[in-house]
Amino acid sequence: MKRFDLELLNTLVTAVEQGSLSAAVPILCRSQSTLSEQVRKLEEQCGVPLLVRGKQGVVPTPAGQRLVDHARKLLALNDVAYQDMQGLLLAGDVRLAITDYFRPDWVPTLLRRIRGRYPRLRLHVAILKSAFVEEEVTAREYDLGISMMLPDATPEPPTDAEQRRLLRREPLFWVAHSSLELTPSEPVPIVALPASCALHRYTMSMLESHRRPYYIAHSASGVAGMHLALSAGLGVACLNASAVPEGLTRIGGALNLPRLPPVRFHMSSATPAVSALVAEVRGMLAQSAC
Repeated sequence: MKRFDLELLNTLVTAVEQGSLSAAVPILCRSQSTLSEQVRKLEEQCGVPLLVRGKQGVVPTPAGQRLVDHARKLLALNDVAYQDMQGLLLAGDVRLAITDYFRPDWVPTLLRRIRGRYPRLRLHVAILKSAFVEEEVTAREYDLGISMMLPDATPEPPTDAEQRRLLRREPLFWVAHSSLELTPSEPVPIVALPASCALHRYTMSMLESHRRPYYIAHSASGVAGMHLALSAGLGVACLNASAVPEGLTRIGGALNLPRLPPVRFHMSSATPAVSALVAEVRGMLAQSAC
């Protein structure tokens, strides 16, 4: 019986999770042509197409998705076996606080990968506002925290600092459902989190400084609630790129909305020196944030 090459399976999984072969290049440290050849070999071995390629990237075929599901389990078992042989089968608790603006569609997949790689890990996760993430990590209530920093926040710390590192920058967009009809002269119905949210306060101040009339049409308790309200056509929201779900349209210029600068996502550690398990989870978070 033929056996799959784990490197080829890893390329397939990474390409699907990242949405394209080009996005998988910096993660796998291979050229795009090499990755394409690896996928071709895998498709040849399976005898069926595994990916549908298009201008927007790649999506798995039904057979490709089944293989991806198998591959994730095989890769996780490989990691466990390797760590066991190296004496790295780490166990313990890791407390993680994340802002819900950070890649909300990707976080569940990321957490499954962490748990799959470290089966003895007890992962405690909280979704908090960025200000609370910073406070709780500083107070050592959490080992690691991922928070969003706005353009007018404090200066960016050095990216080589282990205790606090820059994960990514993302643009901000005004978004709405296509069913929402507005004219530039109308006050803008805003969908936002409560006023305790720093992004809410920032975007409202931008609207006011540009003298753009608005009103709060819906106040949600979290980003998932904002998505529901936006999908229902209740208003317009400001979201970072990775928090914009499918089905929403970027707007702005046509409605005289102010242009917004990008935001930064940082990962903080409670202490400069962390346990081996926390260091491993931190590394996975940093790699997956690319």
